[in-house]
Amino acid sequence: MQEYIDFISNNPMLSIAWVVIAVLLVQSVVKDKLSKINNVNPQEATLLMNKQDALVIDVRTADEFKKGHIVNAKNITLSQIEEGKLSAIENHKQTPIIVVCASGTRSGSAGDKLAKAGFEQVNNLVSGMSGWTAANLPTTKK
Repeated sequence: MQEYIDFISNNPMLSIAWVVIAVLLVQSVVKDKLSKINNVNPQEATLLMNKQDALVIDVRTADEFKKGHIVNAKNITLSQIEEGKLSAIENHKQTPIIVVCASGTRSGSAGDKLAKAGFEQVNNLVSGMSGWTAANLPTTKK
């Protein structure tokens, strides 16, 4: 025990950094366990679309959406979701939903909002469109 005390007193910055990293790691694990959103990779998303007719919601801007998106995806921007403009998908509250953005960060926030709005099966494509295209999965510009 004395070795730990000596280490902490001799290396306060390193000790503080270790504590911060440990707290962030625990926070991340707890947040994932308590979240109503399921993180999926491109292969799991494909299974959801093919087996359960999952609805794909692309939260990127209209310009990003026009450059290429998942086939049959609906473009509902993050700002529209934050404003509660969900009339286009209101009747899909029990349908599995896959939320997509460019990298998986905006879609996580949008997924939280959809879960709070009563959507029961919200999934976040963790790698976003970059992961989707890297997996050589189909996209369209229509």
